[in-house]
Amino acid sequence: MQGVHPILTCDEVREFEAKRFAGDEAREWAAMQRAGRAVADAALRDMTEVGGFPSSGGRVLVLAGKGHNAGDALIAARCIAELNTGVRVEVLFCFGERALRPLAARAWRDLAPGATTVPAPDAAGYDLVLEGVFGFQFRPPLPDAVAALFRDVNALPVRMRVAVDLPGGLETPDAFRADFTYATGIVKVPALDLPAAGRLRYLDLGFFDDAGATGTRGVLTPAVLAPLRGWRDPFSDKRTYGHLFVIGGSRSYPGAVLMNVLAALRSGVGLVTAFVPESLAPVFAARAPEAMWVGWPETPDGGLALEGEYLLSIYLPRATALLIGSGLGREPETLAMARSVVAQAAVPLVIDADALQPEVVATGAAPRVLTPHAGEFARIEKSMTSGAVVIRKGPLTRIEHAGAAYFSAAGGPVLARGGSGDVLAGMTAGLLAQDPGDALGAACRATLWHGLAADALARSEGAVAVTTTGLLDYFGEALRGTKSRDE
Repeated sequence: MQGVHPILTCDEVREFEAKRFAGDEAREWAAMQRAGRAVADAALRDMTEVGGFPSSGGRVLVLAGKGHNAGDALIAARCIAELNTGVRVEVLFCFGERALRPLAARAWRDLAPGATTVPAPDAAGYDLVLEGVFGFQFRPPLPDAVAALFRDVNALPVRMRVAVDLPGGLETPDAFRADFTYATGIVKVPALDLPAAGRLRYLDLGFFDDAGATGTRGVLTPAVLAPLRGWRDPFSDKRTYGHLFVIGGSRSYPGAVLMNVLAALRSGVGLVTAFVPESLAPVFAARAPEAMWVGWPETPDGGLALEGEYLLSIYLPRATALLIGSGLGREPETLAMARSVVAQAAVPLVIDADALQPEVVATGAAPRVLTPHAGEFARIEKSMTSGAVVIRKGPLTRIEHAGAAYFSAAGGPVLARGGSGDVLAGMTAGLLAQDPGDALGAACRATLWHGLAADALARSEGAVAVTTTGLLDYFGEALRGTKSRDE
């Protein structure tokens, strides 16, 4: 897939870098410069989520080891100091200044006139700590002196802690605890599952083109959204862009299906028809008049009744994709209806939330995208059909298909609130309706787009005093790649 870059083991990274640079210090120095600038840019951008770096008088601590990670961190500190007035940069050399390798020493010489070396961190704390001690070359155990230093820094009042490439100490008890880990140039496998890594960001340094990753693990880059960013056909009409059917909702859980529809309407899909309990259809039509709302017969408890299936026989030939599950509830009759719909479906499906039941996901032959969180995945893992595309939602969302996994390093805790999965399901289904033959592409594009919108929301408004539907106003910004409003 276009825009997917490989994720490599540490041994694979060593081999890759040996071939790419072949000991050429000029090329290595150019890459180090790009990495340092990218770390600085990312730190300043991500810090806007918590109010931004101080406009003047900020404090930065660099924890420097010996090699390229130290150089990246030192260059990043220099860039931050150049962009912000009155920045105080302190550098702590974990193994002494004389231990610096040539390129790291060169980075230090460039920074030195504007920095101070310190023997220990200041208990008063810092705005930003940049950790560049080991990188992927680390081999346990962690030296006692460095372990003590990391314990001290982890306990300090610090507004933002950044690990360059990988957090120092990796899985050891005294590892550096990052808020963000910036994978410079290549995402390394250990970063995928490290609690100490905090939020993972991939900083693309141009090591790979956008022809697509060839391994079993890849990281999604904004280039996966390229098909959505171009001109639309001037002779197209609404039927050109697909017709999504959404089946969901109940009197007990009415909001989920509305969020499905609101998100789908932002996906670029031409038409959306939503089948919801009869009592909800008029209210939802007032909230989202762009969609067509069809009232479905209800069970006594307010769920979708089996008898409503006749509606699909009337409407379904118009659909290019179908989303089912959000807000359905778990009444036996409603789940039996869901199973019957999935079994008979002839168009690609997105199966979400309450429809993620073993008896539902295992039936039928239509292509499908499943959208489980960890608990739902455990419930359906042994029942999934082999060709399913699975969006495994979590702190680092992954899309799995045919033995390969694609990771999205966008988004963050702003998504840790009810309804974010309903928005993702609606976006996925809307994209699938536009291109029914590419379920994997729809899943990857929706996941990354959703995460980028979350980042834009958090940077503009913070991660606390926002709502899930607030995401909707940032999908355009995320797709076009424009800066968030407060940057």
